[in-house]
Amino acid sequence: MVAEIVDLLSPVPAGTVVDATVGDGGHAEAILDAYPHLHVLGLDRDPTAVEAAEATLARFVDRAHVRQARFDSLSDAVAGLATPVVATLFDLGVRSAHFDDGARGFSYRHDAPLDMRMDPAQVTTAADVVNGWDEADLARMLAVHGEGRFARRLAHAIVQARPLTTTTQLSTVVSQAIPAAARRREGHPARRVFQAVRVAVNEELDVLQPALEQAIDAVVPAGRILVLAYHSGEDRIVKSVFTNAVTGGCTCPPRLPCRCGAVPKARFVFRGARRPAPSEVERNRRASSARLRVVERVTAGNHGVRTEGSR
Repeated sequence: MVAEIVDLLSPVPAGTVVDATVGDGGHAEAILDAYPHLHVLGLDRDPTAVEAAEATLARFVDRAHVRQARFDSLSDAVAGLATPVVATLFDLGVRSAHFDDGARGFSYRHDAPLDMRMDPAQVTTAADVVNGWDEADLARMLAVHGEGRFARRLAHAIVQARPLTTTTQLSTVVSQAIPAAARRREGHPARRVFQAVRVAVNEELDVLQPALEQAIDAVVPAGRILVLAYHSGEDRIVKSVFTNAVTGGCTCPPRLPCRCGAVPKARFVFRGARRPAPSEVERNRRASSARLRVVERVTAGNHGVRTEGSR
């Protein structure tokens, strides 16, 4: 959704856009090409992504800077910037390069060690989760990520098959644990399991809420916070944080004037989430689950829904 994101940044004032998940630098490059008055600070926990983004953005000289950092350290990363933070962008999930690089263990399509670390310097690997978590914790993790009725069955099968050291071993255990009828209906049975393990390894859901709250606080009034989420767990957190920012955490009954003293920090740019156009999904199947939500920072007492037609 590069074109949509670039368009949504058109009203922001001059300053710095923090691309909190810069990846290969595609969004950042498009933003810098479109808006000469903007700078970009790109963050990524993966050193290979930092190298890729630096190469992509090298032609922008003084307008682009990239550093290795996890996005829940956003407040520290923006401290001392020469220009105000006018937007933050989170493109959650995994770089396509992670799936394509079989050696890093993100994909069930490649035989590799159970790794899945976005930052190779991190201690915990997928093997630690698969072999070290107890059965109840594994089941809860799988249930959160959509396995539902098969979560306990899968957790039990994984525990019984320990030790598991490769992606192929884990994929085989999962495939054998799920009934054939379900495998035919729901695609590759390992997809959600690998997603769940990856999210646990990298603490993706744990760091998302504090990162979003830091982003909202960092952005100046009239600036925007944009988030692309790819699964329901991420999107629920984004929706909750944005709603809290828009309402100021108001506890008053719906449809009645606020009496609790809540102070909104943001307003919705549009209601709900936008999805990729069918033409983009046709070009890139990995975009099919993307959901884009956007809020705009406000000053105290200035809130409500702002649509693109009401600038």
